[in-house]
Amino acid sequence: MSQLELEIITPERVLVSEKVDMLEAKGELGEFGVLPGHIQFLTTVDIGEIRYFKDGKTYYIATSGGFAEVVNDKILMLLETAELAHEIDVERANVAKERAEAALKEISMDSTEYRMYELALLRAMQRISVASKKS
Repeated sequence: MSQLELEIITPERVLVSEKVDMLEAKGELGEFGVLPGHIQFLTTVDIGEIRYFKDGKTYYIATSGGFAEVVNDKILMLLETAELAHEIDVERANVAKERAEAALKEISMDSTEYRMYELALLRAMQRISVASKKS
């Protein structure tokens, strides 16, 4: 069976560099999936969950976004942050979630900080969700 070469890179490290069967992620225009033979493709990656499949197992990654490029059965993802499910500190994510929720209750939607806390809440919720899916 044909496979894809997957590289997931953050400013801190190379998170994944291996052959995989399939990848699914959330892009600017919605969910997308990549199988061997996919056309060339370039997109942004939104805050959310990345799933890749290898040898019958599913691996989960939480990300705060970045870019993905597919060329010749190679997927290159350059992400701001990314954590494998088993690496996520759920307690820290819960604290971040509570802090963002409290801040959002206190400030006006017109505030320049509102979107910042809204994104922080979304990132924390995604990290908690992905952590519950440890492979």
